[in-house]
Amino acid sequence: MTALRAFLRDIRLEHTFFALPFAYVGAVMAAHGFPTLWQFVWITLAVLGARTAAMAANRYFDRKHDATNPRTAKRALPSGVLDPSVMLWAIAAGIGLLLLAAAMLNPLCLMLLPLAALGIIIYPLCKRFTWLVHFVLGAVDGLAPLGAFIAVTGHITLPAVLLFLAVTVWVAGFDIAYALMDYDIDVAQGINSVPVRFGKSSGRWFPIALHVVMAGVLWYAGWLAGAGLVYDIGVLFAIALVVYEERLFKIVKNVFVLNDRIFVTNMAFSVVFLATTLASYLIR
Repeated sequence: MTALRAFLRDIRLEHTFFALPFAYVGAVMAAHGFPTLWQFVWITLAVLGARTAAMAANRYFDRKHDATNPRTAKRALPSGVLDPSVMLWAIAAGIGLLLLAAAMLNPLCLMLLPLAALGIIIYPLCKRFTWLVHFVLGAVDGLAPLGAFIAVTGHITLPAVLLFLAVTVWVAGFDIAYALMDYDIDVAQGINSVPVRFGKSSGRWFPIALHVVMAGVLWYAGWLAGAGLVYDIGVLFAIALVVYEERLFKIVKNVFVLNDRIFVTNMAFSVVFLATTLASYLIR
């Protein structure tokens, strides 16, 4: 039971719930309302599989770095609670579930599966080579709404691509802020990030700029997809998110408190945006 708790804690199930709302946004936008129950179930399982595999890969490849970082040294692998092979099995199981879900949805989802699997595996390695790692993570998460859109329509459209871009810059933004917590250890270990490359201050203004872009791209995606006026309320919430974050970056000096507030706020935003997107197609 201790091992199971450690595993569930390390793969961060709450991150799966973080990714799901925008996957559902993609499905709702594609269906112009509710997707079918069949699509809903398999989209949910696809996200669960992808996120499990991604987090397990991150824990596996980062285990030696985590062991020397006081913030992460108590994680399951560096502390010895779990054998590294557990995460390898979790990667295989997660990708297997993603494969099954893609096969049950439509052929195009199955054809694009290798791209998603590649992103899941290479993301943890990118931080060794490039400060663009945040955008790689964002792109992996951005595949959720793109894949869900394809799951419903069976093809790729510009609104689907715009959702992908919006989620890419959204996730990259708060991941850059997240990197502030490990700035000193990343410098010591030679880990790449935007704050390491451009200085700590970039970790506070870069996310704001990216989230402004996110709000604009979301508006354009909804306009092209024929979303109703309620959708624009969701875009206004995106703008409010930017204003709130800008204030947080100014007044909160403790980066751990800062990231906790950013995480909670962005999770709430994703749920609200899903609600306004769905309402925009149901209320005409």
